[in-house]
Amino acid sequence: MTVQEIAPGQPRVVTEEDIRGTDRRWRRGMVPVAAGDSVKDDGTPDYGLFGPGSMVWEVLLHPATVVFHHVGQQIAQDTYLPIVAGIRDHEPIVRQAREGVFSGFDGFERSSRGAGIHGIMWLSDTNTAVSMANFLHKVHQKVAGDVIDVGNPELGGYAAAGPRESMWAALTEMHPMLRMYEAFAYRDGKAPHRLSDEQRDRFIRECAPYLRAHGTPEDKIPQNMADLKALYAEYDQLFGPSSTVRISPEYGYDYLEILTESATKTYHPSQNPALRMQTLLYREPHKAAVGALPHRARVALGLTPEQEEEAIAETARFQERAWEMQQPEMEREVLQMQWGPDCVRLFESARALHRKALEEQGSPL
Repeated sequence: MTVQEIAPGQPRVVTEEDIRGTDRRWRRGMVPVAAGDSVKDDGTPDYGLFGPGSMVWEVLLHPATVVFHHVGQQIAQDTYLPIVAGIRDHEPIVRQAREGVFSGFDGFERSSRGAGIHGIMWLSDTNTAVSMANFLHKVHQKVAGDVIDVGNPELGGYAAAGPRESMWAALTEMHPMLRMYEAFAYRDGKAPHRLSDEQRDRFIRECAPYLRAHGTPEDKIPQNMADLKALYAEYDQLFGPSSTVRISPEYGYDYLEILTESATKTYHPSQNPALRMQTLLYREPHKAAVGALPHRARVALGLTPEQEEEAIAETARFQERAWEMQQPEMEREVLQMQWGPDCVRLFESARALHRKALEEQGSPL
């Protein structure tokens, strides 16, 4: 049954095949070529935007990142007001909610599609990664508006395909990736711990090709954590908190409210496997992920000092559950359902390349 066949407010029945999806959920016109499976003009392997031995791959390929990156990115992007405005005004699932046909399954499908698209950019060869980035840029050309926040008109408008929003979309993907890894990744025989300052700077520096692929001006690409901190300060007015940014300038509703209302009316028990995955990835670790993000993000979320302290405490309390969630069986389920079959293959290939690179280096990163 398709969305178009559902009457507004009627339960949406989905099948197991719907939930598992096919390659088409994640692909955009081409079969992704894994990093290292093609060659550059000089005959050397094309490892894409990052590659084996990189700090980005060290962070990305860890099972904890596979599981927890999604909630970290969602929270971080909720703090950047132009991204929220773009979702409010142009996101297809918001339009579905307005029409009364949005279901919890649609939310699952949307989030999993986004995960797979980004995984392809991070783990494919350069041509695949850049082609996917160009596809997203084309899609986002229409995501623009004159009003970021009805309660703060002085902020002006937004353009998702413009350099400012493209830059922050990429940074609010990559910086939370680092923070979730540091907070939840059990590694080196130790509990989760912060990377060294040198490793953190290297991670940020290695993000440069990804930022360039999204059209970030060269003088805005951070080379270390200090540069990133300076960017946050420069664009501070575009981060929350805001109690009005979710209100549609055109329709007057809070888009989260209509999403919830529609999903409640269209619920059917057949959606439960998808909803359980959403709960696992977004709801269950939410407070712990808030505590794992920087102080600036928690301020942008509008937390009081007491709430911030509680979120940080929850990060510590969540460690046993975080360990369970990054074990092979659960990670495999997340890869298959959230990242998609292409990413299962790409992760396997990248992990083999990365292990070999580290062995050849003879020392950890």
